Amino acid sequence: MGFMESLSISASGMTAERLRMDVIANNIANANTTKTPGGGPYRREEVLLAAGGSTFADRLAGIIGDGSSSSGLHGVSVSGIVADNTPFKQIYDPGHPDADAQGYVNMPNVDTVTEMVDMMSATRAYEADATAVQAVKSMAQEAIAIGKA
Repeated sequence: MGFMESLSISASGMTAERLRMDVIANNIANANTTKTPGGGPYRREEVLLAAGGSTFADRLAGIIGDGSSSSGLHGVSVSGIVADNTPFKQIYDPGHPDADAQGYVNMPNVDTVTEMVDMMSATRAYEADATAVQAVKSMAQEAIAIGKA
């Protein structure tokens, strides 16, 4: 695996985690939104991540079969952003403009604590990718220094 492939893998992870952070921030911002343009409360969204490139079996066959040193790894990709289908919370507030006939209001299915835990996870993953980029950068600089000697 070359330096550029290592950087590409880390960069794909950083891009995916940045998108994850954006979606989490959107969820937190809409934690009290009871009416969306689609007509109902805001529904929490989640980012689905997938391994980039081919399957593990394909990569293994490529390495064993042709003797190449390339790992065939391609980082991570976002396979989609999906709505969380957990039920909405209902609160009793007959004075609320979005209350039903019984006085209940459907609130978004966003749990702020869950979102904060997800945000910390995304932040740590982003930091790990940034650390990997720094390690590759240091190795490249050392290789250049050895080449000059």
